[in-house]
Amino acid sequence: MRWVLPDYIQDVLPREAEKLEALRRRLLDAFRAHGYQLVAPPLLEYLDSLTTGAGQDLKLRTFTLVDQLSGRTMGLRADTTPQVARIDAHLLNRRGVTRLCYCGSVLHTLPSALTATREPLQLGAELYGHAGLEADIEIIRLLAETLRLAELPASRIDIGHVGLFHALAARAGMVPEREEELFALLQAKDVPTLRQCLGGVAEPLRGALLALTELYGDAEVLDEAARRLPDYPEVHAALDELRTLAGVLSELPLSFDLGDLRGYHYHSGVVFAAYGEGSPAALALGGRYDHVGQAYGRARPATGFSLDLRELAMRLPDRGDVGAILAPADEDAALAATVAALRAAGEIVMTALPGHRGTWKEAGCDRQLVKRDGHWVVEALQGE
Repeated sequence: MRWVLPDYIQDVLPREAEKLEALRRRLLDAFRAHGYQLVAPPLLEYLDSLTTGAGQDLKLRTFTLVDQLSGRTMGLRADTTPQVARIDAHLLNRRGVTRLCYCGSVLHTLPSALTATREPLQLGAELYGHAGLEADIEIIRLLAETLRLAELPASRIDIGHVGLFHALAARAGMVPEREEELFALLQAKDVPTLRQCLGGVAEPLRGALLALTELYGDAEVLDEAARRLPDYPEVHAALDELRTLAGVLSELPLSFDLGDLRGYHYHSGVVFAAYGEGSPAALALGGRYDHVGQAYGRARPATGFSLDLRELAMRLPDRGDVGAILAPADEDAALAATVAALRAAGEIVMTALPGHRGTWKEAGCDRQLVKRDGHWVVEALQGE
């Protein structure tokens, strides 16, 4: 059937689209109030620009095609963050701090879960130019505020640190392919396979990498990590950063998971995932990615988060349709003035085009404008 959409691709119908748009406006306005400027990268770019420095997992999620003008391979973006990093590095080219935000569709070759769409509406905020924890703190607080404004407050924000894994892997002298394999096993919490893959790694590094899968909980787990992980400067630095976050962000529902390496391989430091009440999947993911700009010729400290606005909107309660007012197709100047005043006050007013009597309730009208004693007044819709 010609009208059937591809698997995991859906239309957004009026009621959901209205809810989605209202949420988009609310959140982007909040970003603007915090100084985040809106950018809108293109959906399509040359593949090498779109995935440079972003890791193999992003390449596998990207649809590709050949540009008939240049003959080069192009990609439909699967993530907006690398594009925003390119904009910061080359188009804005600012020396100081840059705050950017975005909202637009991305396309995935495969859904991230059985119930997920392949066309998320990705909304995010990115902060460039500051390497200190102050930037991570601002972004995590902004994430929490975003979910609160979406009426889906975070019940838990898991925080980890990719630097711990990278430090241990580097000390073990792992080649990039082996490091990538172990990274994937840690992401999947596949401890039996992880034990096998670490068979040739000497202690204390083998035990430390295995310990990452068990180090999760409240801030006390950071002290346990200090006892169980090797006494390396890089390990101390990462744990110190996590302790600072635990102290400064004490108003948020933080937990720590040192084996949670979710996110793309471009993350380089603090990473985090926010969960809602009764939500097994993360509502938002983020973290620090200081090296992505280097792929575009200008390395800049960076941290940010993103989420699927469609997923948030689906979780919001359905408040029903907002009823519209039906106005007759009349050239009366007083009627036009009344309609304009109602629309300015936020009401929806539809003009009753001729030949459609009996269909206006289906169109969403529950009231009508009627002339009484020379004045146009709003009454309940009858017989339409």
